Formats: sequence, structure tokens, C-alpha cells
Amino acid sequence: MDDLELLDWRERVARLYLSDHDLAGFRAARDELFAGHPQSPVPAADRAAFTGLGWFPPNPDAVVEAPLRPASGTESIDTGGPDGVVTYRRVAVAQTPWGPLTLWWIEAYGGGLFVPLRDGTCGRESYGGGRYLTDTVKGTYGRGLTVLPGGRVRLDANYLYNPSCAYDDRWACPLAPPENRVDVPIRAGELAYHRA
Repeated sequence: MDDLELLDWRERVARLYLSDHDLAGFRAARDELFAGHPQSPVPAADRAAFTGLGWFPPNPDAVVEAPLRPASGTESIDTGGPDGVVTYRRVAVAQTPWGPLTLWWIEAYGGGLFVPLRDGTCGRESYGGGRYLTDTVKGTYGRGLTVLPGGRVRLDANYLYNPSCAYDDRWACPLAPPENRVDVPIRAGELAYHRA
């Protein structure tokens, strides 16, 4: 049954990301999903006291368009969990106002675009290991990153979110590699999780 619950979780996440919710509605729906779904990364023992995720206020300056330049090569990352070593292929580098960010393609069955980042808020205001802008394997389409015509992307850091390991040590998550670490603080998206 756990596999079917995981399937349901991923479908609900994908539907949420593809919904027509505005940012406030998206955040409220995400809180609802995290509070009650059996596959929520919030520990089951904490869910009764869970009152919602912490977020930076909406930040219009955290929405940018960035040109892409080609990138090549792969990086193998040990997830520390049952997925073992996963290979990521560089797709492109977005030239953002925060610094360059590599867009990765997960080299696994079905693949998917993955953009982790660690910024100047990490370890202080947001999760120390970094946050994700998108991970399409997990269904996070079209909010944090949108591909535009002409070799550009739209990045909306208001949708930066914590990896599952930020909530509970039972999860193992790939974190931002050095080339996706920027010094500038991006005060947008999800804050560090604190148990109630």
C-alpha cells in the first residue's frame, strides 16, 4: 500500500503545481497536503501539531528571466539512501542575477529536470542543505522554472521548497552541488522547517 500512497502523493503534487492557484492558494494547498497525506515528509508524530510551512513573504524581485548557455558533463551524487548513486547530466546554465545555476537532467528511468540551489539564507533562514527550484521527477512542473522561447528560462524563487530530508532524517536527498551554490541571499520561498 505504501507504493500506492506514494503514487497518490506524486499525482497530488503534480496537480498542485499544474493548478491555477495563485501563490497564496498554492501555499495553502501545499500545507493541507503536508498536514494530512500519509506520504507527507512531515513526521507522522508531528502532523497533529502541524500548522503549516514557513515561507518568506511573496517577493516580486525573486522572479527573473535568465538566458541559458549550453553545458555538458555529468555528476554522480550518492543520495545516501536506497537510490544509491544517481547520475545527473548538465543541460544548461542559467545566467541569473544571483549567479550561474546549472540545470540538471536526472539520468534515471524517465529522467527529469532538477534544479537544486543553496543561497545565502541557507543555514540561517532556510534549510542548511539548500532548496529545490524544480524536480520534475517529483511533479514540480511550471512554477519554479518555466522554459521560454529563445533559450531562456523564467525562474520564480517564491516557489523554492525544502527537500524531504529537511523535515525528517528518514529521507535522503541530493543537495546542491558546488556549482549551484550562490552567496547572495534569496529571500523567497520556503523557510527552514521547525517542529511544533
